[in-house]
Amino acid sequence: MPELPEVEALAQDLTGRLAGRAIVTVHVPQFAALKTFDPPISALHGTLVDGVRRHGKFLDLDCSGTHLVLHLARAGWVRWRDEVPTIPPKPSSKSTLAVRIVLDDDGTGVSPGLDVTEAGTRKSLAMYVVRDPLDVPGIASLGPDPLAPEFTEEVLGSILAAEGRKQLKGVLRHQGTIAGIGNAYSDEILHAARMSPYKPAGTLEPEELTTLYAALRTTLGEAVERSRGLAASELKGEKKSNLAVHGRTGQPCPVCGDVVREVSFADSSLQYCPTCQTGGKPLADRRMSRLLK
Repeated sequence: MPELPEVEALAQDLTGRLAGRAIVTVHVPQFAALKTFDPPISALHGTLVDGVRRHGKFLDLDCSGTHLVLHLARAGWVRWRDEVPTIPPKPSSKSTLAVRIVLDDDGTGVSPGLDVTEAGTRKSLAMYVVRDPLDVPGIASLGPDPLAPEFTEEVLGSILAAEGRKQLKGVLRHQGTIAGIGNAYSDEILHAARMSPYKPAGTLEPEELTTLYAALRTTLGEAVERSRGLAASELKGEKKSNLAVHGRTGQPCPVCGDVVREVSFADSSLQYCPTCQTGGKPLADRRMSRLLK
């Protein structure tokens, strides 16, 4: 799933490609992806892209004051095409293409564009056409951005104190609490901070809060810097190659060499290092425990 660093890099890459370009048309072959009806999609036709911004995990294309907002969900991605087909895409349950944005040919006779795709059968990708980004419910309810200057250690401390006994892992990835952190980077932040994902948020001592804040800012900040300047096609590989524990179950921890372990849930999982994060004790994996009975 694209998270804050990848979406930030996508916004930067698309700004360079789209700024000042005119949108000719927008096709939505996966019509369920479109979550709004007013303004209509036709309101985007002929507009100029004034810029691309990130709100949490949302991409926001400002098109002459009308906003095309994308949430890529678990398996969505954006692909630049130097030339898009002249024939509009047809709806198909077998196709991964959800949205196609066709740009003007800029006098070359060849129209470039963007393909917004979603792999898998679980279709969660969402597109909104709105007058104001805050008209998108998911953006209106976002928590503070963890890389914003005003997101201080004191702000993080207040958030954690208010969450009480809730587990750190869940607090970090809840978008209404802190915007942009998902499953992967919450694992990475907690590993860098050497904290259990199950640790109650409101129990951190002052020095632990300082450690967690530094891990959060450093992990996300370094990921953004590594992604800066990369094309959209390169971002997935960059992310995967720099993860310490997430998605590395059974592999050695790069810090201590212990085996990275996993806890599975109904539709997701978390990864952690027992030596670095839980005092050497494996966390209970209830799904695996049931299978072994």
